[in-house]
Amino acid sequence: MANSDSNTYWFVGASYGGTDDQTPRFLAEGIWENGYEDKYLDTVRAMQPGERIAIKAVYTQKHELPFDNRDQTVSVMAIKAIGTITENLGDGRHVKVDWTPLDPAKIWYFYTYQRTIWRVQRGKWTADALIDFAFGDAQQDIDRFRNAPYWAERFGDGAADRRRFGWTKFYEAIATKLLDYRNNRAALVAGIREIAGRAEGLGYLTEDKYVDGTTGFVRDICPFTTMGMINRGITNDNRKIIAAELAKFLGVTIPVPDSFEGIPVLNNMKSWYFGYENVRPADHIDALWNVFAAGLRYADTDDAKARDEFSTAFDNANGRRGVAWNLTFGLYWARPWTFLSLDNNSQAYITNSLGITIGRHGPKRRCNAADYLTTMDILESKFEDESYPVHSFPELSLVAWTDKGSDASPADPEEEDGDDHPSDSAMPAGGDAPADPYSVDDIVVEGCFLDRDELDRLISRLRSKKNLILQGPPGTGKTWLAKRLAFALVGQRDHRKVRAVQFHPNLSYEDFVRGWRPSGDGKLSLVDGAFMEAVEAARATTQPYVVVIEEINRGNPAQIFGEMLTLLEADKRSPHEALELCYRRKADERVFIPDNLYVIGTMNIADRSLALVDLALRRRFAFVDLEPRLGAAWREWLTGRCGLSADFVGEIELRIAKLNETITEDPTLGRQFRIGHSYVTPRIGSIEGDQKEWFKQVVMTEIGPLLDEYWFDALDKARTARQRLIEGL
Repeated sequence: MANSDSNTYWFVGASYGGTDDQTPRFLAEGIWENGYEDKYLDTVRAMQPGERIAIKAVYTQKHELPFDNRDQTVSVMAIKAIGTITENLGDGRHVKVDWTPLDPAKIWYFYTYQRTIWRVQRGKWTADALIDFAFGDAQQDIDRFRNAPYWAERFGDGAADRRRFGWTKFYEAIATKLLDYRNNRAALVAGIREIAGRAEGLGYLTEDKYVDGTTGFVRDICPFTTMGMINRGITNDNRKIIAAELAKFLGVTIPVPDSFEGIPVLNNMKSWYFGYENVRPADHIDALWNVFAAGLRYADTDDAKARDEFSTAFDNANGRRGVAWNLTFGLYWARPWTFLSLDNNSQAYITNSLGITIGRHGPKRRCNAADYLTTMDILESKFEDESYPVHSFPELSLVAWTDKGSDASPADPEEEDGDDHPSDSAMPAGGDAPADPYSVDDIVVEGCFLDRDELDRLISRLRSKKNLILQGPPGTGKTWLAKRLAFALVGQRDHRKVRAVQFHPNLSYEDFVRGWRPSGDGKLSLVDGAFMEAVEAARATTQPYVVVIEEINRGNPAQIFGEMLTLLEADKRSPHEALELCYRRKADERVFIPDNLYVIGTMNIADRSLALVDLALRRRFAFVDLEPRLGAAWREWLTGRCGLSADFVGEIELRIAKLNETITEDPTLGRQFRIGHSYVTPRIGSIEGDQKEWFKQVVMTEIGPLLDEYWFDALDKARTARQRLIEGL
């Protein structure tokens, strides 16, 4: 029976492992055939009559694209024919199809799939867009895809000087040129030897032990050890020198990067991927070149066969002396947008913070190829979600260095192979976490509806006053903006330099500044609270440090701050203004707030349960009013980034504006009780069904209860206002 109402669509390949394109035969015979006898059988059996199917060809393209790809490789999918399944023969191999050829083929970008069978179901905007493009007359909104989280770092519209991971193009170019030496390694070794004569830090390559008992410079080398020359625990200056020399030798013209954020590095004592010449198998280095070449082909071709070839090469190289988790480091260096690095920090972050289990079916309970590819598949499926913590492998690697959850040891720490040779295994070197730059431009890109000039003024005011409070009606994005202003002031998205706390009626000076608390031995000990910890952290650095205080008026600020309220003043940020605390660690202890410590508070001015803010607090803070922002920037965000129709967005704006007029004119309420834009600003990708149903749910579960609270003594008025928001939808 036909299944014309199915939510499932099929995109299938028409070549078998590099064989000739079978599309003409499939069209002529009215079939589609699975070219594998041992793969995809159950998937093919799941295809139902009535479901739509398309023949795809996936490849990559770097030139002559209809948009600026910034010299980055783009995944492309050609839709060569579409049809409807008429019969499933049940053998896992064949279905009958009523085909319509497409000449020319429809060309689709970014959202592709390299394996033979791709089951696509409606529900996500990316899938809906592809389905409407392939089987209907819709055009691809390329700008929306370019700026979606998964692709934005490479192809999006963010300010050029704030794009992260600029190093990736350089590393990819190095890897591409390096592959030319796969069968000419003597020339590669000779070039590296010349570099070692000019640059410091490569003496470890002179320690090989030859078969004849002598020692000297390595006479053969793999691509990962070669790239490891610039990925070791050395200074950035020396790193740049070696990188420049290697680029010159290989003929890479892309400039050496200024920063190396999110790049795992090798332990200096374990920088080889192979053993000494006198003990290593003859095929060891060949095996490493094979996985390197297969990895580049897998990344650059989107060919289904390439995945199988990569798996075979990976498992053949994996587990040899010197080859452990570091194999994933090297693949990540070569193609960072395709491959995941499983250094210790990343393993811990993936396991502890993202909750993903990494398979360990390879040698010594490490990954095999299937484990590795499965982990990457899982992560890539999640990267497209706007709300997911990370959206690419480079971002994951970077965040793994800065996320506190990654401080824990990985589930299985690196094992030693029982030999003291420095090439036996590799570990990520320590050191400071790499920078994740953040600026006012990033605030705008992430969905702030204030214009750039307004944000600049806020930052300037914070720098001069030191203390800032964002106040406004509910839903105006106070907390959201406070944390991003903090990151912009710091210049990095660094959670170690931004501390967030929340005031509440029961919070005390002893909790926030310092007080006596029970210790484990039944005695009391003097313990610093969150603010004193921030003071000490700021004094230990010259960089800005920010404390974000949410709902600052829900506590008693004068009581909670105590003498710190005096020290908050911008002109009292010096040792000369230091004061004694109520609880001193020693008799002569005096404390001051350093000049590089900033405070950002948020305040909901519609909370009728709160008293007026202490005048002393008002003198020490600059107060900024945030308004509901249902204007052009908001409309553009909802239509361009959230996928809502322009007509419906205009209708939402009109209805919220009328409600806010009613609230403003009510003598028992006023402007401070207006409904903010956050209530009607969905997360990107969160609306998977009917947009009108989404709005109704927001009204019924979020805005409606708030209106009931506003008009608690006139509930009919609240119900009427709620009904006006959704009537006619």
